[in-house]
Amino acid sequence: MSINKAVDEDSNQNINSRLTWESCNVLLDINDGDRLVFARLTAASTLKIGNKKCSLQPLIGCPFGSLFQVESGKEGPILTRFVPNAEGNNLEEKDVDGSKDNRALVDNNTAQSLTSEDIDEMRKQGAKGDEIVEALIANSATFEKKTLFSQEKYRVKKQKKYAPRVLLRRPFARSICEAYFKKHPDKIGFMRVDALSLLLCLGNVTANADVLVVDMLGGMITGAIAERLGGTGYVCNTYRGSSPYPVDIARMFNLSDEICKRIVHASLTDLNSSQTGASVSENQEETLAATHSGGLEEVGVSAEDAGMDMTPEKVPSPIIKPCKSIKAGQKAPLEAIKLWKENGFSSLIIAAPEQDPWGITKEVLPLLSFSAPFAIYHQYAQPLATCMHNLQIEKMAIGLQISEPWLREYQVLPSRTHPHMQMSAFGGYILSGTKISSSEPVASSN
Repeated sequence: MSINKAVDEDSNQNINSRLTWESCNVLLDINDGDRLVFARLTAASTLKIGNKKCSLQPLIGCPFGSLFQVESGKEGPILTRFVPNAEGNNLEEKDVDGSKDNRALVDNNTAQSLTSEDIDEMRKQGAKGDEIVEALIANSATFEKKTLFSQEKYRVKKQKKYAPRVLLRRPFARSICEAYFKKHPDKIGFMRVDALSLLLCLGNVTANADVLVVDMLGGMITGAIAERLGGTGYVCNTYRGSSPYPVDIARMFNLSDEICKRIVHASLTDLNSSQTGASVSENQEETLAATHSGGLEEVGVSAEDAGMDMTPEKVPSPIIKPCKSIKAGQKAPLEAIKLWKENGFSSLIIAAPEQDPWGITKEVLPLLSFSAPFAIYHQYAQPLATCMHNLQIEKMAIGLQISEPWLREYQVLPSRTHPHMQMSAFGGYILSGTKISSSEPVASSN
């Protein structure tokens, strides 16, 4: 009986992990990508959509991927669960009349007989957003003359205005990277999601790996690595100077305490020092300084600058309060530092667009174990080419190559399949290779 209960508890935990909980971070996709907002679900959290302010409390306990629609309630606008109708997605099953076209239609604002006063009256009487959309379609003199694709476009446009919808998305590496790349790409070094996946692959981020990271992208790389490790191994952020680089984005991943304990930081001075005990007091002072300068108290301020609300409309402070359960970025334990000095790290990932790749690589590459892979990201190719040339001259690595990932999205519709009209032409470059011992010559292939 005890084994069965343990299995049931594990299964319930897996099921509940798909649901939102209070004080968790979520990514709210408003009107199919028109606006993306990171929010923290609490009883006091609110979201402003247009000129309406809705409470986020109905989203607590709902599964990720749920769709909500703004409706008029007794106490104001509320978010209600919305289930899409299958009939609205059967555009490809309808007979497309090739004789219809939009050449005879003239947009002179006279086709709609329903006025704004009529719409306000419908709202006062408690009409839902979908009912207003249907009334607009019924009172349009040119709707039936349009093609099926134009009709669907008209319906979606009115739905976004009178019945906005909110998609509840889980914040993980892909969704967070896509959200930042769409609204604030400069905050993540213009890194596209395909470049992030290739960076993790070339960096050999696998279970039980000890990954050395130079993350100057706000914690985007740190959170993605920790998410992939799943509570095994370590993610060690190294840095120059007295305070670590901020990792505000990493706290949006909803990482468990077990995973957060695996996210640590250590300065280059500590990792390169010969005596571990001599740097303990320095680490303690750096940790206290980081707590006052870049710790949890300042995360709420810097997270707003990092794009927690990626629109001109600001979300109230309860949404962007730092979560007390997040403990990512603690000082690396002395036992782990000693082990890394003896055996080296299993892989290295550098994402520091503001630094010279060769300058930082020649300092951190000796911390790797022999035959360990490394991957360096930069938004420009020339600094990576210089770094690659220097690595070849110094005979520090082999298998060097510069990769340029490219992702192209397509619209797939009946008789309307083509690449998206607005695409990203570039997503950065990645230099990868394998560290070797520079004291011994490279063996010939004979």
